[in-house]
Amino acid sequence: MKRSVFFWALWVGFIAYAAIAAPPDQPDTVELITNLSTGQWDGINPVIISLFNIMGIWPLIYCAMIFADGRSQRIPAWPFAAVSFGLGAFALLPYFALRKPNTEVEGDRTGLVRLVDSRILGILLTLAALTLVGYAVVAGDWSDYIQQWQTSRFIHVMSLDFCALCGLVNALVGDDMARRSMGDRQGLRLVAGLVPLFGILIYLCVRSPLPSPSETATGTSAEMNLQA
Repeated sequence: MKRSVFFWALWVGFIAYAAIAAPPDQPDTVELITNLSTGQWDGINPVIISLFNIMGIWPLIYCAMIFADGRSQRIPAWPFAAVSFGLGAFALLPYFALRKPNTEVEGDRTGLVRLVDSRILGILLTLAALTLVGYAVVAGDWSDYIQQWQTSRFIHVMSLDFCALCGLVNALVGDDMARRSMGDRQGLRLVAGLVPLFGILIYLCVRSPLPSPSETATGTSAEMNLQA
């Protein structure tokens, strides 16, 4: 109950901050979003370009964490993941508020679950993130970014959204490790939860695969025999 209240309060607070306390909208915000979305990047600070594209990586990271989780929840995960491509943490926080801690995997592994569970996806996302961060570091104008963060609601909220997504992943890593029988690798859990962006990407690259249905059934039977 406390967990659910925390996430609902965080969601409401995030919305209220974005609507009331964030800097005002700028006249060119719609044009900026359109240009970023369509690849018309001439004249746009590389830091903004990189951040905008990294916000497209985050939903894929969360898909890799919640698609298997959502099969055992009262609500499916995919609608929240789909909307998060446009709204980020604003879309994912209600899922966090509604989900229950879960360390089990139920049902057959669909093609989509196998896809997001693949280490190849983690490697590809890591390479993309490294490219984008490198681009921002080498070519970006950070003083201009700071100014835009202070004056543009879109840049300001997008930056806070990035920070929120970095933090929210902590609520999933423990359960994901447990369902993969990785509970003894606490150092990896700390890396995944505390190193912004790249910690969870490293985790996706090295985590154990989900157990097969037969392995899950065997493990459940063994536990029942022990209890008996």
